[in-house]
Amino acid sequence: MLSVRSPLVGESLAIQDIFKTLSKVSQTESTILITGESGTGKELVARAIHENSTRATKPLVIVNCGAIPGDLLEAELFGHMKGAFTGASQNRIGRFELAHGGTLFLDEVGELPLHLQVKLLRVLQTKQFEAVGSSKTIDVDVRIIAATNRDLEAAVQNKEFREDLYYRLNVIPLRMPSLRERKTDIGMLANHFITRINQATNKNVQALSATILEALTAYDYPGNVRELENLIERIVILKGEGEIELADLPQRVFHKYAESRPAGAGAISAVEFPRMMLPNTGLDLKTIVEAFENHLVDQALARTSNNKNRASELLQMNRTTLVEKLRKRGMIKAVGKKALSQENDEAPAN
Repeated sequence: MLSVRSPLVGESLAIQDIFKTLSKVSQTESTILITGESGTGKELVARAIHENSTRATKPLVIVNCGAIPGDLLEAELFGHMKGAFTGASQNRIGRFELAHGGTLFLDEVGELPLHLQVKLLRVLQTKQFEAVGSSKTIDVDVRIIAATNRDLEAAVQNKEFREDLYYRLNVIPLRMPSLRERKTDIGMLANHFITRINQATNKNVQALSATILEALTAYDYPGNVRELENLIERIVILKGEGEIELADLPQRVFHKYAESRPAGAGAISAVEFPRMMLPNTGLDLKTIVEAFENHLVDQALARTSNNKNRASELLQMNRTTLVEKLRKRGMIKAVGKKALSQENDEAPAN
């Protein structure tokens, strides 16, 4: 049993390591730096840490440092006094003061301008700051959780991020694995999203079949869990009800699945091909045609117990043409033309 409540979904070793770390750090006051690619769930982890901490009844304040222009970010973080700059028509409390007693999550902290890095370092060291346009020092009690998809060590080497601030933030490092590092979680994640989106949109799409799970797992998800979630939402909305089929998958996912099929696997259902629509971005016709042809050849061999004469008749194909196709797929050994013509038709194809 997990010792922390968490919105994260998965059973892979990679995600279990995250759960173990959460159980150790949530009850502490240590500053945490969460790293990982975009879409891996860094904000979910920050929320889980806060909700399982002694500060859970106090605010969790989230700031996306990359989404706020640098000239406004200082006032956003520390507040400002009326008249401090053009447009400052009244006093405003900053995010640090709003998070007093709770947790401040600094997302995309690697995007902080250098001059704000200095001020953030001071707050971490002294627990004090001044609002923009004020000389009054404000004491603040906040726990800092920071996150970034940048390599901060490289940024330090390039003089783009202060080394002293990096070490202040990186007290407890927590790296979120990419989805391609935890592919065994794809089925659980996808079915979790299907259930949630069904309920939210009043749809009735069924859980994944083995074939669709195989197809989803073949794809690498550069956008990680967020991309998978968006993909499932699109499918559920457009499908409405019933079982997800290969034809319902985005072309990029279907193509990766088709390319991943080993020679002779023949697992792409022929039923799906007549329903495929040519996307605006085009598709790899050769891959699609080869997969469809291989599927039909495998069916013919199965129906005739690997008798190549009868299989070629079913396919209305010359026997030597069929044998050559099987040879190219590695299903029979390459031999001379004479030997090919004398090959025992009752022998297995592979």
